[in-house]
Amino acid sequence: MSRDDPIIDYIRELLAPLGAVNARRMFGGYGIYYDSVMIGLVADGTLFLKTDEETRPQFAAAGCRPFVIESRGRSIEISYWSAPEDAMDAAAAMTPWARLAYAAAMRKANAKPAPKPRKRS
Repeated sequence: MSRDDPIIDYIRELLAPLGAVNARRMFGGYGIYYDSVMIGLVADGTLFLKTDEETRPQFAAAGCRPFVIESRGRSIEISYWSAPEDAMDAAAAMTPWARLAYAAAMRKANAKPAPKPRKRS
């Protein structure tokens, strides 16, 4: 358990039905890992879960918001969206969302990289 951040302990409790969940410090927050795959991140006390084209509409319909980073004067949305508020209340409510995040992370991990174009001589 984390000795210095109660939110991480609470998130581990919420995600316990999945199995062993790890948190690693990163960029002033935490990466949340299940089965060695990053399924979420915690920034400013908010849990954001991995999304993709398939799952993003469900997060949007639940009133979630994207994680936005500022880079070179621009705001950039990344593929992590806040967990639904009601999912933060109980593990039973969080589990389906965590499974969506894991599925999105696995699709990303298993995606074949696009072949590099060949240079013509």
